[in-house]
Amino acid sequence: MSRLHGILALSLVVGASACKPKEGGTPETAPPADAITEIKLGVVGSLTGSNATFGNSTKNGVDLAVKQKNAGAGVLGKKVKAIHLDDQGRPEEAKTATQRLITQDKVHAIIGEVASSNSLAMAPVAQRARVPMITPSSTNPAVTEIGDFIFRMCFIDPFQGYVMAKFTRDNLKLDKVAILRDVRNDYSVGLANVFAEEFKKMGGTIVADESYAQGDTDYKATLTKIRGANPQAIYVPGYYTEVGQIARQARELQIEAPLLGGDGWDSDKLFEGGGKAIENSYFSNHYHVDDPSPSIKAFVEQYRAEYNETPDAIAALAYEAAMVTLAAFETAGGVDGTKVRDVLAATKDFPGVTGKITLNAKRDAVKPAVVIQIRDGKRMFVAQIAPEGGVAPAKTATAAQ
Repeated sequence: MSRLHGILALSLVVGASACKPKEGGTPETAPPADAITEIKLGVVGSLTGSNATFGNSTKNGVDLAVKQKNAGAGVLGKKVKAIHLDDQGRPEEAKTATQRLITQDKVHAIIGEVASSNSLAMAPVAQRARVPMITPSSTNPAVTEIGDFIFRMCFIDPFQGYVMAKFTRDNLKLDKVAILRDVRNDYSVGLANVFAEEFKKMGGTIVADESYAQGDTDYKATLTKIRGANPQAIYVPGYYTEVGQIARQARELQIEAPLLGGDGWDSDKLFEGGGKAIENSYFSNHYHVDDPSPSIKAFVEQYRAEYNETPDAIAALAYEAAMVTLAAFETAGGVDGTKVRDVLAATKDFPGVTGKITLNAKRDAVKPAVVIQIRDGKRMFVAQIAPEGGVAPAKTATAAQ
């Protein structure tokens, strides 16, 4: 597939000076650009804990964008500083980190989180303080619904759930699917609900809908129930940390149906956990690293040169989030939170890595999704599905027999 390069068309809406609460709650006027010494981005992520690859990919993506900006003229003639805080993958820690970044570090914008549960804990804090918050990759719709200072650089769960339902029906030609959801994970529950609704609308049948809880290690009793329903595939919209073990235990129970999932699968750790058991499974994602698009090729080369590894979708989205935010400071002509918010809200056709970025009225990115097949231990592109439902398959995908 190919993507056109866009141009940045961000409009500046001039309004009253943004007020940002001090630590004690009294508002203060944002300083003019010439009164600050640096542009500060706060970044919250799970740098440790079970989902550490998410946080570290986010850190790498943001840091690469910051390094590139600082190698030039910086932003508004100032150097950019990224302040990273570890939330250990826990919502309460994500909330605390956001409070610290705003009240102590006085950041001008916040990037994070990946996990929707963590972003949902962060967003009310940023909204109350009127500090723009941009999640690179939280897909739960409720995140941006918290307020008008909250943005995202990725598609949302309703679209992602629709994508996999459509792919399962149209490409894999399946009509009986089971669901295995993580009931402690807002992301997983949201995707499972949408997939079930859309799949049934398309004429499919959900033959079983079972659950597990994040941190579980034994899934065999639940998988045995699913096996009894004889599904043609199992939709498991969880994180890589559990999906690999679920795949192994499913194969041990002689369940041969392919597993289906979402972007929470996108980590090399999935292969460590799942091994051959995850072969011939499919998941929706934001981009594919082997896409011939010049913007993707350039980003992948730059990332590999910097970190000696291949960037996953989380890294690409974090890079985009940083670039869009820094461009908004430039267009706003300063760090006034309300002006930056207005510019971000007007983002249209920004030339991102994963495609042209336009934010809709709900401050969500409108962009296509790709479907990835795990084959021979690699991620292989099989289809692109646009928001309006158009499908561009790379090949005819067939379910594992």
